[in-house]
Amino acid sequence: MNTTHKTIARDDIEPNRRRGAEIRVLLGPATVGCESGFMGVAVVEPGECIAEHYHPYSEEFVYVISGTLTIDLDGESTTVLADSGVLVPINVRHRLRNAGTETVKAVFHLGPLAPRPELGHVDTETAEDAAEFARKA
Repeated sequence: MNTTHKTIARDDIEPNRRRGAEIRVLLGPATVGCESGFMGVAVVEPGECIAEHYHPYSEEFVYVISGTLTIDLDGESTTVLADSGVLVPINVRHRLRNAGTETVKAVFHLGPLAPRPELGHVDTETAEDAAEFARKA
């Protein structure tokens, strides 16, 4: 394993918003050379959501730091309060959204890694479709 021992700050990573809210992968193969999974932070403003997707090789662990997160798991809505976590099993479609008035900050970890990065994440809706879903929900 060629893991680099270094600290990565949230501000060291450019935000990725292509799925509808701010996602930053802090610890992953590209940042520290890890081989077993990756960890990051999501910031979801009121009315925003992260488009529905699933992971064919990885479980996802989501821990809410602040705010109230609504997560749709295979179409079933679940509320995750601050200081609480939820497990998203392999192959379960999920969308993370903020139906409240306070910014949601959450930490996520996925593991194990897919055999190739392009196989690890399957989108089932666009960010635009997710935003429309959030407006109607």
